[in-house]
Amino acid sequence: MVKHAFTTRTGGVSSGDYNSLNLGLHVADNKADVIENRKRVCQVLDSDHEELVAAKQMHNDRVKIVTAEDQGKGALTYQSALDNVDALLTDQPQILLTSYYADCTPILILDPVQKVVGLVHAGWKGTVKKIAQQTVLKMIDSYGSQAEDILVGVGPVIGSCCYEVDQQVITPLSNNFANWDQLVKKSGNGNWKLDLALANQVQLKEIGLQEKNIITSNLCTCCNSDLFFSYRKDGGKTGRMASLIKLI
Repeated sequence: MVKHAFTTRTGGVSSGDYNSLNLGLHVADNKADVIENRKRVCQVLDSDHEELVAAKQMHNDRVKIVTAEDQGKGALTYQSALDNVDALLTDQPQILLTSYYADCTPILILDPVQKVVGLVHAGWKGTVKKIAQQTVLKMIDSYGSQAEDILVGVGPVIGSCCYEVDQQVITPLSNNFANWDQLVKKSGNGNWKLDLALANQVQLKEIGLQEKNIITSNLCTCCNSDLFFSYRKDGGKTGRMASLIKLI
């Protein structure tokens, strides 16, 4: 019914800072290497890498419903990707949705009743804007989904162990989350450690998703930089993992 994956940084052909399975076309990696890496991943999912759908992720809360007309957008060039979108939804089989990560929160969504899948890219800005919640509300409005039916997987993300933020993040977080103080811990220098995975779980439960239907990997991308690309750990020059999902 559904195939999905979240990649690691291993098993590809990229070199240097992008060693080895970099799947992002928007970084300074060799384009041919990225395409080869995408081809390898898509083969595992029985998909054509030239038909995957990708977006220009801008850390916003925009959700795009993807149709057959969108197949191939962002597959071979970053310029052709769907513009200014951080969440994708589709109810059409064989459309491979993809999004790209190096610390931000990957969220995979499935409604097994209405047969809808989605991907959400949630950095701190998207998390604070409740993009995961907005995506599920879009599913409910557009497809007739019921919150209690929806299954969610939260992939590897920078953990609160490593993700220190300042007032720039805390101000909008406290404005948008009633119990925001439960999502952070004070650090010794007056900043806070933010739990992005928990913040996304909380916003989904606010609209009726069942806790038992939200699974998190509990893997920190920064702690496990041998396995994952980490923007923070690698000083900003690094590759991207991918989150992928399709109905079959």
